[in-house]
Amino acid sequence: MSTDGVSRRTVLAASAATAALAATGLATAREAAAAPTLPDGTSDDKILIVGMDGLRHDRIEAANAPNLKAMMSNGTYARSLLYANPMAPTVSGAGWSTVSTGVWPDKHGVKDNNFTGARFDEYPGLMARLAEVAPRLSTYAAVDWPPLDTYGAITAGADAKLVLPQHDIPNDQKIADEAASILRNQNPDVLFVYFGYTDQVGHESGTGERYLDAIAGQDVHLGRLRAAIEARPTYASERWTILVTTDHGHVDAGGHGGSSIEERRTFILAEGPGIEAGGRPLDTRLVDVVPTVFKQLKLPVDPAWGLDGKPIQERTDDRFDTLQGKLGTRVDETGIPADILGFTHTAPSGWSVDNKSMGTGGVTEWRGWTFTTDDFWSRTQRDQWRELNVRARGVFAVADSDEWSDKTFSGPFDSTLVSPTYGISGKSELTLKFITHYRQVEQQTAKVLVAFNAKTPQVIKSYTADVISQQQSLDIAVPDGATSVHFRFHYTGDNDFFWVVDRFQLYAS
Repeated sequence: MSTDGVSRRTVLAASAATAALAATGLATAREAAAAPTLPDGTSDDKILIVGMDGLRHDRIEAANAPNLKAMMSNGTYARSLLYANPMAPTVSGAGWSTVSTGVWPDKHGVKDNNFTGARFDEYPGLMARLAEVAPRLSTYAAVDWPPLDTYGAITAGADAKLVLPQHDIPNDQKIADEAASILRNQNPDVLFVYFGYTDQVGHESGTGERYLDAIAGQDVHLGRLRAAIEARPTYASERWTILVTTDHGHVDAGGHGGSSIEERRTFILAEGPGIEAGGRPLDTRLVDVVPTVFKQLKLPVDPAWGLDGKPIQERTDDRFDTLQGKLGTRVDETGIPADILGFTHTAPSGWSVDNKSMGTGGVTEWRGWTFTTDDFWSRTQRDQWRELNVRARGVFAVADSDEWSDKTFSGPFDSTLVSPTYGISGKSELTLKFITHYRQVEQQTAKVLVAFNAKTPQVIKSYTADVISQQQSLDIAVPDGATSVHFRFHYTGDNDFFWVVDRFQLYAS
């Protein structure tokens, strides 16, 4: 073993010993050193957010990480994928801005590690948002990547902060020391504690043994913070939520910024009041940290903020997601691992797919409208903007003539997704909302149609240009005498691109 490996393991062993000491409820000498004094907290609902930079969640199982694994058992463990260019590369500036603001890069504006184009005035980070709406809360942030402080993504608005030079074991140790001291000896309400060494090791050595050691070291720090919480004299009367998350993954050899699945891997691990033990939701995204914090603090989220996230314990009201148990493995696609469950042609209850004009042959998975997931669909072909489908959640519907035509076929791609029929007696106006992700090319067509009382469908929306993962809202007048309505999503293409529909909602008044 190299000298570097010996010294690293020595540091980790020392950290483990410190954790054991902290668990006894005694402050270490380092903890007692120079922690800032925070204002006294005012809430019994308290939040600890732990950010672990560049932590690829599929490597946790192989690591000595008992605290992370205990949280997976006792709480909710939600995995998801990031965007890629041209929305933003898989880099820390964009990733942590997404975590902290609760919106995607097309809103917060950060696309690089210089935070060029940041719109934190319109979409402030979590601590700044809390300072605006709940200034009574006592807040703390600690980071060892200075841009998270310089540009305001994480530390802006915090009552106290610790900012250290970039990424190393001593920095993680100092951050853990100070955060544990504050947790044990003061009364904070919300803390954002950031550890960067996993990312540093990922860049230096890839995701092998050293990376597993880095995960183990940060797991020790997580255990210390949990022990400090449980040692609080007021712990029995408090309601603590702990969230662990990351900003991006790494390729096996180390590095990130591209569009591979490994670089796009993210997760939220949550434990606290009202959060399901052993939960493995399919509909969670990285933007869900902020609304989860607000829900746990019993603070309302103003719709005017335009957040893209939702609390981690709330499921989407979407019939497509009821298909999770019906998803199958690949048939014709060769680039998708054989064990990934990700597609079905079975429509959810009340929905149907009309393929009477659909061509024959082609790639089985994509023949007509298909119900699929981000983990499955975005693996089919990189860098064609499938990675940008960030506002779809869980299972969604896609018509993809590009992928269908990758195998011998005859005739056009011509398929219609048909909604259930809804009773609308006595209603005068409808509002149809859904998420769409549409990429236009050449002669393909995409039309939304409405049919009242099962009469001839009428076009209410046509797409002729790209619409990148946006919510659509269509107002529709109800004709006199109409008692029922259904909608149709009609797509045609010839080796063109795709149309995604998700989160269908209908309102009547």
